[in-house]
Amino acid sequence: MISTKRKLIDFLTRLAIYICALFSVVLLIGIIVYVFYKGISVVNWSFLTSVTSVIKGTVGIAGNIVNTLIIIFLTMLIATPLGIGSAIYLNEYAKPGKIVTVIEFATETLSGIPSIIFGLFGMMLFGERLGLGYSLWTGALTLILMVLPLITRNTQEALKTVPVAYRNGAIGLGSGKWHMIRTILIPSAMPGIITGAILAIGRIVGESAALLFTAGSAKLLPKGIAGLLKKPTQSGGTLTIQMYLSATSEGDFTTAFGIAVVLIIIVLFINLMTKILTKRFDVSRKD
Repeated sequence: MISTKRKLIDFLTRLAIYICALFSVVLLIGIIVYVFYKGISVVNWSFLTSVTSVIKGTVGIAGNIVNTLIIIFLTMLIATPLGIGSAIYLNEYAKPGKIVTVIEFATETLSGIPSIIFGLFGMMLFGERLGLGYSLWTGALTLILMVLPLITRNTQEALKTVPVAYRNGAIGLGSGKWHMIRTILIPSAMPGIITGAILAIGRIVGESAALLFTAGSAKLLPKGIAGLLKKPTQSGGTLTIQMYLSATSEGDFTTAFGIAVVLIIIVLFINLMTKILTKRFDVSRKD
């Protein structure tokens, strides 16, 4: 009787798991199919390489793509070394105690703060106090505050997965602390570090609320190298900002779905790159 009851419970548990997994897959496929059905007709070479112009009669997102790439570059340029450095300090140098506990608690709390609050804070501090105004730099500095906890925590967890024997073996062979971290610890934790960095890029690509307060919504292409270098100090709307404006202020849902298609492709590419790079740098799988 007990055996039959356990078998029934196991069967129902497996059935519930399969149903949940199937629901997740169907939901993802449904969203992708619906968005592509609504927006794929808009996506063409002109849409990707031109800007919207009433005079020329063109609709394009090239300026928004450039703005998105610039803000990703600026954010990750600063957030990545800060996040990895903080994680190494907390894991390898800081002595366990109240200070480390407070830092880790603050990091976890920052991860849960709504992005619109970051946007308000960034607008007042970087935009008003520091005089950066509505610019890509203001948006990037705000996003640094948002993705820094993500990179730090992912790096910490990656460092914790490295076996203690690796550390002890390297130090036992005469390696210094920093040499051990640089040659043994970081390469072994590289898959997790890369995953954290790419997840941070994904959050940057999908962010809109914070950037509405900080980066603005300009969508013009910079002219030449000089214009590209000046662009971080100017207003610039990312793909998510333009999608929001197209769907709300302009009422152009066709363009909004077209941008959504581009964003989905970018997200799928980011996830694919995460898997490829994780396997590439996974030293445990190498002979």
